[in-house]
Amino acid sequence: METWQQQLRDSLTTPAQLAARFGVATASLEEVVARYPLRITPHYLDLIEEPGDAIWRQCVPDVRELSDAQPLEDPLNEEALAPLPNVVHRYPDRVLLLVAGTCATYCRFCTRKRKVGCRGREVSLGEVMAGIDYVARTPSARDVILSGGEPLLMSDLLLKEILERLRRIPHVEVIRIGTRAPVVLPARITPSLCALLRNVHPLYVNTHFNHPRELTPEAVEACLRLADAGVPVGNQTVLLHGVNDDAAILAALFRALLKMRVRPYYLHHMDLVHGTGHFRTRLETGIEIMAALRGTLSGLAIPQYVVDLPGGRGKVPIVPEYVERLGDTAVLRAPDGARVEFAQPAAGH
Repeated sequence: METWQQQLRDSLTTPAQLAARFGVATASLEEVVARYPLRITPHYLDLIEEPGDAIWRQCVPDVRELSDAQPLEDPLNEEALAPLPNVVHRYPDRVLLLVAGTCATYCRFCTRKRKVGCRGREVSLGEVMAGIDYVARTPSARDVILSGGEPLLMSDLLLKEILERLRRIPHVEVIRIGTRAPVVLPARITPSLCALLRNVHPLYVNTHFNHPRELTPEAVEACLRLADAGVPVGNQTVLLHGVNDDAAILAALFRALLKMRVRPYYLHHMDLVHGTGHFRTRLETGIEIMAALRGTLSGLAIPQYVVDLPGGRGKVPIVPEYVERLGDTAVLRAPDGARVEFAQPAAGH
């Protein structure tokens, strides 16, 4: 069996490889890949049944990424909320530490599409250590989230060093890791990794399954291995047009996640990121899906439907008290009471 490092080296990275495998024309994708990189692990590539299906849409470049009318590359205002290049400090008690600049598979809907995998946007070890120093001198930082990029592309040795340094900071109570490795590179969830994570509790992992077909035996085994190591695993699904914007698909996903000891945590409405407009649904779609799920699924299986408001104002649940108006430009209420406009795709999208 190939190691996770070998699988990463064997990943598909060019449109020509796509053309050879699927017999489709991909010349138009060269310009897209020059701006937003391509990488698909062998495990995830094998899940594609045909061009255009739910897996294909998540990982294969699309020319619409370059023609999206949405102008915002950083809609959550992370750059302005970054006291250091790889630190985002939006909420007083939580610090987002970007410890990696690459991913095992590049999701076409990524909220950090502007930088992840892009040349010149790598994260150095020095920047990671500077980020840990920032946490150490910020007493309000009780919750540290490792993200990126993909934190689990680091070696066990480096990850252990980072986690142990954070655990030695007296005011850090909780450490979280955001990862899509169980979905696209489940071989990364090794017994040695789980043994490492077991030693730095309290630690939580949030992963990112979007479709029932991603719940392969290997992915299930990876999540069960984490759970057996005492690591609570949550899942953050993104609502994606043409992928999972259907109550039956999401019900099957959430029900199966519970069986593999993964708690559905968030259903994210798509961020207003340039290059992702073809994935965006209307808020009404998400509201209707959530209404259809209630009463048909256990409450444990129903995530919170949220939107991360533009400008870095934070996440709000899409429930009546936060929705002032729907339409082509919805109006949502931020936690501070401000009224925030949220652009929507045309009706019928």
